Amino acid sequence: MPQQVAVITGAGAGIGRATARTLARAGCDIALIGRNRDRLNDAAAELRALNVRTHVACADVADAAALDMAAEEIEKELGPITIWANCAGAGVRGQLAAITPDEIRRATEVTYLGTVNGTRSALLRMRRRSYGTVVNLVALSGLRPPPLQSIENGARAAIRAFSESLRPELLHDGDRIHIALVHLPSINTPHFSWTRNHTGKRLKPMGPVYEPEIAAEAICRAAFGKYRDIWVGTSGIKSWLISTFLPGLSDRWLSKGGYARQMEKTPVEGNEPDDLFGTVAGAYAAHGRFDMITRKAVPPLLTSRHAQVGTAIAAAGLALTLAIRCRRRG
Repeated sequence: MPQQVAVITGAGAGIGRATARTLARAGCDIALIGRNRDRLNDAAAELRALNVRTHVACADVADAAALDMAAEEIEKELGPITIWANCAGAGVRGQLAAITPDEIRRATEVTYLGTVNGTRSALLRMRRRSYGTVVNLVALSGLRPPPLQSIENGARAAIRAFSESLRPELLHDGDRIHIALVHLPSINTPHFSWTRNHTGKRLKPMGPVYEPEIAAEAICRAAFGKYRDIWVGTSGIKSWLISTFLPGLSDRWLSKGGYARQMEKTPVEGNEPDDLFGTVAGAYAAHGRFDMITRKAVPPLLTSRHAQVGTAIAAAGLALTLAIRCRRRG
């Protein structure tokens, strides 16, 4: 196996920064891509203590040409890229009528097109060697998307469809390139402090909240374990059951509780900075401001192999139930 060279977008803070540390501890050389050079340099300085090579590339993931240039620089400095984790994203929260077309376009460009651009840059280089793994992030809430997040949820749903459509293309061409999806619950990152906010209240995570190191561990496992999907925690199971069997009830519940559970009582003070169109200054790292409410226990990481076993068990149970009913009627 060649020396692992991992590229992480959005590496200056949040999940990307935690992922850089986790993959570095796994022995990978790390390339960090983001818009804020100061935070990228801080992240690189942390990694040098782990005796790995690093490279910093300042680029906007919405700019495909800039990502291609960054990828070329990385391969010249560190060698062939073997892992690419698309962790960059930008959001805007609020009711759709309050969000401007420019905000919709920009949030979609960064989150969805940024993932597409990153995946394409990775594939152009991995295909030279027919080897590598791309990890993309989607949301557990996509099972029943909450209100006020229509733009981000739409982008994450598009990422899932894009990734699933790409897999058979790679199989058709015989490439040994793996596309993995990591399904994430709420993660305690600075994202909630710098998201463009039209709600009038400070934002907070909805549902169970986990630290970014949990997401990073799932990304690392996806990169090395060759899983199709990894689900972090079990919070999506309830959403799936309700949305499948009682969709109307789910809509009514989200229309009432979905608002309050995403907003603090504290109103937003003035025009707080956000990262939608430009980077936010400050020494942000992996964690956000919700350390006090995060779940400290490590949640289960359910893989696609677990899902196959669960599906088989459910199918066997259904078949047994039908057989018993048929026998009683007979």
